[in-house]
Amino acid sequence: MIETMKELLKKLSLPIIQGGMGVGISGSGLASAVANEGGIGVIAAAMVGIDEPDIISNSIEANIRALKREIRRAREATKGILGVNIMVALTNFSDLVNAAIEEKIDVIISGAGLPLDLPKYLKEGCKTKLIPIVSSGRAARALCKRWLQNFNYLPDAFVVEGPKAGGHLGFNAEDLNKPEFSLEKLVVDVFESVSEFCQKGKSMIPVIPAGGIYTGSDIRKFLNLGASAVQMATRFVTTSECDADVEFKRTYIDAKEKDIVIIKSPVGMPGRAINNQFLEEVKEGKKQPF
Repeated sequence: MIETMKELLKKLSLPIIQGGMGVGISGSGLASAVANEGGIGVIAAAMVGIDEPDIISNSIEANIRALKREIRRAREATKGILGVNIMVALTNFSDLVNAAIEEKIDVIISGAGLPLDLPKYLKEGCKTKLIPIVSSGRAARALCKRWLQNFNYLPDAFVVEGPKAGGHLGFNAEDLNKPEFSLEKLVVDVFESVSEFCQKGKSMIPVIPAGGIYTGSDIRKFLNLGASAVQMATRFVTTSECDADVEFKRTYIDAKEKDIVIIKSPVGMPGRAINNQFLEEVKEGKKQPF
């Protein structure tokens, strides 16, 4: 019998899903370490093949090859639960989803856009769970309606990403500090927005808050609101298990609050970054991000 996401989450000894951080930050090393501690370890698919020799000349195949390799490496290092984060905005989104499912990944988490057609990649008997990232009850409800109508499938869970998250945020830059968009309010909004689908003979869809969750008391606050787990990413960057270069980690350790800036992320959404010379030159028009 195929386990539900709720049953998978109950197996966790730590109610933590490690967030996906692309371009070689969260690979098999970090993901397997988190899974071994009783959370869900997540490999980021975005530019996972950054170190492949043909990443420039043959990027699609290089990233697929690297993703499969990272999943296999993680599997060799843990018997725990593993996921892959695949952004909708990626040009090779379909290829990466298919690769992850072929490798029998436990969970696919997908944001940076709404994964409106994600269930179409599942094959009969597939155990992979599908978790969209949303930033509002409206988006969660729209996905439920779309998936139910087109695929007779409801999301296995929702990651609800608030304005304090680091990555590709589903908000306008001017809304990031407004109290009405606090993560607590967004979580309640998603619960209420999808409750109608749960009343139609369906069990409650697990909700997993993300963004600015840093301490045990932060986790407890959201569990008390009814969350099934939380997602944390930045908290893991400076660990020895993180796959990032040590100089990257040191930049985090040395950063002050004033160094954190809001930029337009590579997929056109607001995101957080540590200010540096490159960002200053972009601001001055001397360089163009690509």
